Amino acid sequence: MAKNTFADGAARQAFAVTRERAVLVGVISDGHALAGEPLAELAELARSANAEVVDRVLQKRRRLDAATYVGRGKLDEIRQRADVADADVILFDNDLSPSQIREIEKVVQRKVLDRSELILDIFASRARTSEARLQVELAQLEYTAPRLRGMWTHLERIAGAGGASGAGAVGGIGTRGPGERQIEIDRRLVANRVALLKRKLAQIDRRRVREVRAREDHFRISLVGYTNAGKSTLLNALTGAGARTENLLFATLDTLTRRWELGGGRSALLSDTVGFVRDLPHHLVASFRATLEETIHADLLLHVVDTPNPRAADHILAVQEVLDELGVADKPALLLLNKADALEDESLLTVLRQNHPQALPISARSGAGLDRLRAEVEERLLGEQERITLAVRLEDGRTLGFLERFADILGRQYEDGKAILDVRISRRALQRLQRLTSG
Repeated sequence: MAKNTFADGAARQAFAVTRERAVLVGVISDGHALAGEPLAELAELARSANAEVVDRVLQKRRRLDAATYVGRGKLDEIRQRADVADADVILFDNDLSPSQIREIEKVVQRKVLDRSELILDIFASRARTSEARLQVELAQLEYTAPRLRGMWTHLERIAGAGGASGAGAVGGIGTRGPGERQIEIDRRLVANRVALLKRKLAQIDRRRVREVRAREDHFRISLVGYTNAGKSTLLNALTGAGARTENLLFATLDTLTRRWELGGGRSALLSDTVGFVRDLPHHLVASFRATLEETIHADLLLHVVDTPNPRAADHILAVQEVLDELGVADKPALLLLNKADALEDESLLTVLRQNHPQALPISARSGAGLDRLRAEVEERLLGEQERITLAVRLEDGRTLGFLERFADILGRQYEDGKAILDVRISRRALQRLQRLTSG
């Protein structure tokens, strides 16, 4: 089993697993313990990356080791357990620095990936559209750029034999020779590629903004939530979209928007977006901003929660953190306690409802609670209403259609090619109508 190539840094490769055997490692510092099984989510991430979990190592530390994160003694234990389990890769549930990864690999003699790198790899394997591939590539490059030095240390060591003259004299210990030149070349290549990807994504972003704004005469709803909370299943239940559903983390990366008929001639546009997760890499959030444009410009967020999950409360907070990073934490939202009918312990639901009294228990799979959800959304759509009279030209079908969807028409008369409408309409809809007619 040739796994001792990490001392020279030559084997840092992308994570492309074919059922690689993985040892999971988690470090819990004081005051940061997670509810339930601390490594359960990392195990799900590993499964989503097609890896087989063969062992788990959990450590509690007051102070993290600057060089190896877990300390030399714990590293020796990890290597011994990896040897016994015939493991191929060590997966950390924490983010590591490039130097820490390098030091850990020297000891364990195996590939080491931190949480962010694992999530980025899963996104890369899930990307189906050209837009998603560009977004993932940008996030991976921005994550990888600071790690290039560690990937080329073997060349630096070879170059160091040059002594004090020529290429070997430039830059001091650890920065001499052709290895350094290769690093600089790689950094320039990465920087150029990042700039190109950002330009392409900026074009996509501008187009997506135009598409979203073109739908301003509709009530727009975005499904948000922790990954695998049941958002796609809910989209299918409400709209018949036929969206892909799998029991995997990050099964969906691309936004899917469908019309949701609310009854009474009213409808809304419902969008399913990429799921969130605890400690989602910032590069990933930034690069997927175009995909999340539907969330940014939505009139209402439906926050879907996997209620039976023992860490549901932590998941709610994690989603709120990502929404805050997107600048939409204050947007109107409705919390949906999904899979409520699958609860074995009703106390979980009781605690969640005590902390979130406005939340709605539902089941996207069985349909329980969906009628109440429709009524609640229709009430949000109509909002606080006022009664006014409007005169609309008969040929202005767009305005007339808008009023049919977003207002209660109490009476109408026709004179001089105009419809004189007595309507009850919400202030929000009236503001949108003013933007519609002024544009």
